[in-house]
Amino acid sequence: MKLKGNLFLLAAAFIWGTTFVAQLVGMDELGPFGYCSARYIIASVAIMAVWLAFKGQRQKKIAAGAYIAGWKYGLGAGCIMLFATSMQQMALQYTSAGKTAFITCLYIMLVPLFAVFLKKKVYPENWAGAALAIGGLYCLCVKEALTLGYGDMLAILNAVGWTFHILYIDRFAAKADNIELAAAQLMTCAVGSTILALVFEDIVFSSIINSWFPIMYAGVMSSTIAFTLQIVGQKYSDPGPAAIIMSMESVFGALSGWVILGETMSSVEITGCILMAAGMLVTQCKQRN
Repeated sequence: MKLKGNLFLLAAAFIWGTTFVAQLVGMDELGPFGYCSARYIIASVAIMAVWLAFKGQRQKKIAAGAYIAGWKYGLGAGCIMLFATSMQQMALQYTSAGKTAFITCLYIMLVPLFAVFLKKKVYPENWAGAALAIGGLYCLCVKEALTLGYGDMLAILNAVGWTFHILYIDRFAAKADNIELAAAQLMTCAVGSTILALVFEDIVFSSIINSWFPIMYAGVMSSTIAFTLQIVGQKYSDPGPAAIIMSMESVFGALSGWVILGETMSSVEITGCILMAAGMLVTQCKQRN
């Protein structure tokens, strides 16, 4: 079952990575909060369609006494995710995308560290895999001196937010209805992002129409499908390996930029991809034994 969960998480990372291209295109005419608001509103509509489609299965669980509603758990997950995404968007205003991506994915180390305090078992293979992945992330993302400024501090808060999000999902994914958890999470982000957009940005409806494809892709593929895959995948995977697998979105993002946007990859960046893949494989060794 752990292999199944890891495959779900890898699929989520692939979708998140390819969504990076959509985010770049979508931000041509929209501010960060306006774009997030639009994608999360689309995602909320899509996930409710999924919720209705699985009504029959939910009724069977209710009849069998195995149903636990996921709405209240999703509210907590949504608040954490809203904080993390807001910190990330604010960080991008003050520091580079590469440094933000690197600092964000420091949850690779923070997740097993916090997991220890929560009395989760973390194996040496997990730490070794995390070290390889962080080395890979540095090669892949950081192209300038790694000094800490105001934007970098915001990115650190973002990394802490995603750390708690991963641990929160690990705690409640196996208990509650996964679709309801995902739905409440996305709706919370939709409401929060809309409020932030109305307060800090000028939303032009024509810009939303012009950006319909990147909004739809991010809303349906990334927000609806990928975050649901994360929730389901973490039911079967430990938080440490899950964090490393999900960080592969950086690799998929670089590869999709190369394939779709024609961006070039240096030998250092290619080395970073290889190190991250190695880290993902190393952390799985204990699970296969």
